Amino acid sequence: MSNQRIIKSIYTDGACKGNPGSGGWGVVVYFNDGSIHEMGEASEYTTNNQMEIQAAITALQLFAQSGQVEPITLYSDSEYLINSVTKWIHGWKKKGWKKSDGTPVQNQELLKIIDKLNTELVKWQHVRGHSGNTGNERCDVIARSFASGKIPLLQQLSPQELLTNCQETLTQITQRDVTKVSDYPTKSAKIAQNMLEGRTCLLEERTMEPSTGISGVTQEEKPPEMRILQIRNLMETLKIADEIAQKGYLITSSELADLMDVHASAVTSRGDQWRWRNWIVSRVRREGNQILWELERGDQVEKDDN
Repeated sequence: MSNQRIIKSIYTDGACKGNPGSGGWGVVVYFNDGSIHEMGEASEYTTNNQMEIQAAITALQLFAQSGQVEPITLYSDSEYLINSVTKWIHGWKKKGWKKSDGTPVQNQELLKIIDKLNTELVKWQHVRGHSGNTGNERCDVIARSFASGKIPLLQQLSPQELLTNCQETLTQITQRDVTKVSDYPTKSAKIAQNMLEGRTCLLEERTMEPSTGISGVTQEEKPPEMRILQIRNLMETLKIADEIAQKGYLITSSELADLMDVHASAVTSRGDQWRWRNWIVSRVRREGNQILWELERGDQVEKDDN
């Protein structure tokens, strides 16, 4: 790989509004020739630790697809992530993914993916957050932007530059069975593939309504662990909405937008009463500069009407 661009280091970071809440992750890849490739994505309902792990997964996916044999350093400001990978994961595996007290390990679906992708070529290094480290600070900006519902301007290699620096073609990668990388499609490869097909990469900053990632990866293409995790997060959101309806709590437009994972304007522009999933959402009153909303189970309202 002497004539190829070589990855020197990768920085990763995750962010979450509310924890749990809307989240985002960021990855910055540094190459030996000074070039940089940035990636990021948003998640509708997640936690900070899940975003930290997802960022690392994406970094490992890219490294695996590069076919590189030179070692790299992966930097993260998450002590949870670093300790999970370098200290705790071996014991968890021996105990059947249980902690010392017998309780299940949190985020084990994501950590299992990390374990599959991790190799001895990756050196995990903790970096103190908000300490002026350029790579870490940039990852933080990317992650927080996605968590806030915006897509930041990303510095990325062209698809030709990104793909020609891999020892394997995308076809070979999908056939490889060493680390099952084909089960976990990399965001960068997907971006590059989309661009080659004539699609434009999302570079300008814009508001997401509702929030979506930039990867273009379909639900079917995501690994089973990620799909199950998304369903669990969705169930948690639905349970929260159900409790709000049952207790008769009033929530503000911004709180409702966070619950639905849309921009606040998408709430206020829908009128005084509308339906969202299983609930009828009604505008109750204004308090100061806030509009208060009420949620009622649609099936219950229909039953009462009958």
